[in-house]
Amino acid sequence: MLIGEVARRSGVSARMLRHYDSLGLLRPTGRTGSGYREYSSEDIRRIFHIESLRSLGLSLREVGRALDDPNFAPAALVDNLIRQTRARIAAETELLNRLRRIGAAEPAGWEDVLQIVALLHALGSESAGKRQRAALSSVSSVGEAPVPVEALVEAVLSESDPNVAGALRWALAQSGERALALLAEGIDAPEAEVRKRAVQSIAEIPDDAATALLRNALANSDVVVRRYAALALGTRGVADAVPTLIEMIVEEANDVDAADALSGLADDLAMADQIAASLVGRLAPGTVDPSARRRLAQALAGIPGTVASRALAELSTDEDRGVALTAAYIRTLRNAH
Repeated sequence: MLIGEVARRSGVSARMLRHYDSLGLLRPTGRTGSGYREYSSEDIRRIFHIESLRSLGLSLREVGRALDDPNFAPAALVDNLIRQTRARIAAETELLNRLRRIGAAEPAGWEDVLQIVALLHALGSESAGKRQRAALSSVSSVGEAPVPVEALVEAVLSESDPNVAGALRWALAQSGERALALLAEGIDAPEAEVRKRAVQSIAEIPDDAATALLRNALANSDVVVRRYAALALGTRGVADAVPTLIEMIVEEANDVDAADALSGLADDLAMADQIAASLVGRLAPGTVDPSARRRLAQALAGIPGTVASRALAELSTDEDRGVALTAAYIRTLRNAH
């Protein structure tokens, strides 16, 4: 079979077949009287073997070794191809993600694209200082170039440096609702750290949509998410946070911040008595350990109203000396004012 017919049937161009011949990878079995290459059925079979191995990513040199070396062991080569393919997929995935971020920012021109690329590069730097400066510059560039909010969200959800994370959260707070949908997905991420970073970031966005997400987070299965949401909601005057804040005091988890949040909520006098009643309900002897009862008694210090005052009067004679002394001291301070 002549080269033209082989090319037509195999799908390998005549030029490539000549190249294989020059490398010694595929030498036609014979020649016609006029000197044209003539391929046998075995040659055709070898062509298909070559193309099959090339489709796996082997170089032509590796293909030659695989076909001609009787001692060739494919396992190591296949393992190497797997590593190379994984690295290539990772690189291509990163490129795809970068292009998506640029597209999501809707750049108006190439100048915008270049600024976004520079920002993405800085956000991925190994230097915490560069990452922090990039986060801050993303806000200063508003009005000059589109801000890739998706990239900022991805960065904050993976950032371990507290200073950089703070800058990123502040930057996202300036973007408002554009970031909320992505951060909401982070709350349900499988990684605990990502969930925590997501709710921390939402807590710094001061709008109604963020408040709604934080309300939903009070029912999250992750206790850390619930606690961060409660603290944020407490500062926003949302009464739904009260049960979680009280539980934080009992569990001694950011209990001082939780007590402060309850005190802020109690500025609403209608809510103050409800909060005091909830605290008193957890103070009943035998319901929690003595140290938790003392923390609950201390929390009553920031709660005005008659319910809190009556509770402190009763607790000043409590059988637990620590609770009694705490309550008596708080009463002294309240009476002095």
